[in-house]
Amino acid sequence: MLLRYKKAFEKISMGLLSFMPQEKDMKKLLETIHQYETNPEWHLFVWKEEEDFIGIIGVRVDETIGIIQHISVSPSHRGEGIGKEMIQTLPNILHTSSIQPSEEIKPFFEKCQIEKEED
Repeated sequence: MLLRYKKAFEKISMGLLSFMPQEKDMKKLLETIHQYETNPEWHLFVWKEEEDFIGIIGVRVDETIGIIQHISVSPSHRGEGIGKEMIQTLPNILHTSSIQPSEEIKPFFEKCQIEKEED
């Protein structure tokens, strides 16, 4: 289930974001979380299954287009299709005309699109 970020999710969100290569540095990670907390165009969501937060996806909305800035899944849950599910659920929550990846997310996003077509 995709849930909108709340301040109470800050530590788990930072942990999940830290799995992304460009978010390894603590200062950069704090700046990223601050951007999601303060910029109305940036939206952060966590993926929760039962009692565990296992994924995170961050989107910047540019008019009617959602641009995925960050996506990460806990290493112990990778390969289960959670990233793909987050991407597929996002348009229903954001009410955007389309969802596109940032350059950093593009390879993963395209992989999800290919798998979706094969289903």
